Amino acid sequence: MDSTPTIPVQRPSRWDEPLDASMTDADVAWLRTRGPFNQMDQSAFPRATPLSGILRYDCRLHRVEPGEVIVREGDYGNSAFLLVTGNVRVLVDSLTDQQLGRQPARSIGWGEALSRFLRRSPHPETRTAEQVSINAGPGGHQSIRQVDDRPAIFLQDIEGVLRRHESVSLGPGELFGEVAAMYRSPRTATVVAETEAALVEIRWQGLRILRRDRRFADTLEQHYRRHWLPVHLREIPLLRYLPEENMQRVIEATELRSYGRMEWNADYKKTRKLHPADQIASEPLVVDQGQLPTELIVVRSGFGRMCVRHGAAHRTVAYLGKGHLFGIEEIAYNAMRPESMPALQYQHSLRAVGFLDALSIPIEVFATEILPHIRKSELPESAQTLQKAFTEKRTDRRRVRSDQRSEPAASFSPDPSQDIEHAAGVSFDSTSMLEFIVQHRLNNGREAMVIDLHRCTRCDDCVKACADVHDGNPRFVRQGIVHDRLQFVQACMHCSDPVCMIGCPTGAIARDQNTGVVSIHDPICVGCGVCAAACPYENIAMAEVVDRKGRPYVDEKSGKAIRKAAKCDQCSGLPSGPACAAACPHDALVRIDLSESPPLSDWLEKRS
Repeated sequence: MDSTPTIPVQRPSRWDEPLDASMTDADVAWLRTRGPFNQMDQSAFPRATPLSGILRYDCRLHRVEPGEVIVREGDYGNSAFLLVTGNVRVLVDSLTDQQLGRQPARSIGWGEALSRFLRRSPHPETRTAEQVSINAGPGGHQSIRQVDDRPAIFLQDIEGVLRRHESVSLGPGELFGEVAAMYRSPRTATVVAETEAALVEIRWQGLRILRRDRRFADTLEQHYRRHWLPVHLREIPLLRYLPEENMQRVIEATELRSYGRMEWNADYKKTRKLHPADQIASEPLVVDQGQLPTELIVVRSGFGRMCVRHGAAHRTVAYLGKGHLFGIEEIAYNAMRPESMPALQYQHSLRAVGFLDALSIPIEVFATEILPHIRKSELPESAQTLQKAFTEKRTDRRRVRSDQRSEPAASFSPDPSQDIEHAAGVSFDSTSMLEFIVQHRLNNGREAMVIDLHRCTRCDDCVKACADVHDGNPRFVRQGIVHDRLQFVQACMHCSDPVCMIGCPTGAIARDQNTGVVSIHDPICVGCGVCAAACPYENIAMAEVVDRKGRPYVDEKSGKAIRKAAKCDQCSGLPSGPACAAACPHDALVRIDLSESPPLSDWLEKRS
């Protein structure tokens, strides 16, 4: 018997970190008197997570003032908002970047680029006064003020904005922001306070537990199915020509499922150290290889790993991102096969990499409502071949007697491995490279910096070029994890799932909808460091800023140094594109999309 002494400790709980440590018993008691909480069935909640506990630890009370921007279109969030008192407006029309306090993307010519280069400051992290002042929004359309103990952004002409833009009014008891919170997607609209109002912010963990109350869950699901599921299904290329009556039946049959932990970044540093086999084994199983297909899986957000059994372990063959389909190969084939041929089983397993949110369409619905409306060119290669065989067989039957028929289609044997790239949209020739990318979550990067070490001479021209366009302060150093001949440099990757954007109190970090670049808008960055702390790759730094003479900016009230978030901005607007790649004399560096494999595999093929 093992006599090694043990040390008793209390197991950490997510409630060890409440959303708002200042929530009191009185606050919880008051919320219990308000809808929908006063109508919830308390017996529906587990003893370990009672309703009062959810309100105490997963909720935060907010007081908002007229004109305050509560959520911004395009932002990412992990919480929903319930209106308790007052009114807010959901803006149907999009506001401009200027109205939201963001810096609109602007391209510059070679002349201005050269002028900037010649006038660059000798001091790192130089800013103008307009870039530092929190109330220096472009055109005066916005400002930042303190509301209670937090910074808040305001629209200056709220009445004029509401006159010029179509909007929908929400009152007490209405919920908004739940789709972005539950499915890790960008906010689809901007919400502004019309009057002074009280809100309850509910983080996604609590929101999911609240769904144990059947009435609340039904309300959420009906709202999603009515407003958002049709939009999400229409985004799938295979369904774009689906008649409306068929689409309605698909909507009714589609199930919503989530796997893994949405806050995957909290476990990133630990899981990336695991052996690939152990990491795969730890990932939630969505579909197991060898099962008969029962549903088509559509990835809504997050990532899935496609793998096959390899001895006692599994080997990764592809990864799936937003919009990709799993099972289309097998399901399309089975729906068209003759009765004399056996059904094709799932040829791969699917596991959630960190977090995976998916839509599940039953195969019966796919066969009857979707398949007849899919264009032949969009079917997997094996299904196209089988469909062609069926067409030829029917033609032959009309031309010859039954005893002269052509060979039955049962002789056709599909090889799904030949069509992985069509089914998954992502594949790699090198299993080890693929598993390395997934293990380190590099597949999250849409603009990753990759260096071919066989070509790199360590001249650091890339770093010097970055410094030249950022006032002498480069946004990266030439270091990062290495696999074989490739180095994945520690620079902002402008991620598919930008967890850095979650929690910014003013929306200073935002993604440009046209370019996909995630950038910092200095005038409304309050230097809180939330984005830097959230980035799992440590690609955002907080820096004290100075003027062109090197004099540090300080807060006029506290005297503390002004800090701003600093990160790669892809040299946004420069005619050369990213200066790092343009300056490399040996074509050793590339900014590349790792959420899809063809760019990297094509780049490597050119160098082989």
